[in-house]
Amino acid sequence: MHIDQTERRYIIFALLLVGAFGIAIAISSSAYSINVVRPESQIDPKLLTTPGATAYDGFAEPPENRLRELSPGRYEAYIIGYATKGWIWEPEELRVPAGSEVTFYVTSADVTHGFIIQNTNVNMMVLPGQVSKLTTTFDTPGTYNFICHEYCGILHHNMYGQLIVE
Repeated sequence: MHIDQTERRYIIFALLLVGAFGIAIAISSSAYSINVVRPESQIDPKLLTTPGATAYDGFAEPPENRLRELSPGRYEAYIIGYATKGWIWEPEELRVPAGSEVTFYVTSADVTHGFIIQNTNVNMMVLPGQVSKLTTTFDTPGTYNFICHEYCGILHHNMYGQLIVE
């Protein structure tokens, strides 16, 4: 098969450009500690807060008990997004000591939400019936807002909470 010399150059240039972009993405994701979130599990949103109904019993706890200390400096946080309860995250506030590693289990009871903790690398989609999981370490004390970044209804802009690192 004959390919014109000019066309061959454009094909080679395009392939080199794609390769360069792939390398840039790999390097930047490593340098900035980008974690790819994957669905942890499927869960029935109607049974989310029913004790013993799911493998994730942390969701069935009252909101004030959804942050669990597994060992010194290691925590699990079970967070549910609601549009039907007035566009809120439950719990709305979490407190951990500086240097803590926190594993977030996040799901939605009703509609699609987005979960981002500002000034961190925590960013995930939150779908009804799906548990998203991400682990990160909070070394710097301060208040980190977590917000919904996926339009979920008329009061979407009110959907936020705080992670306080002490």
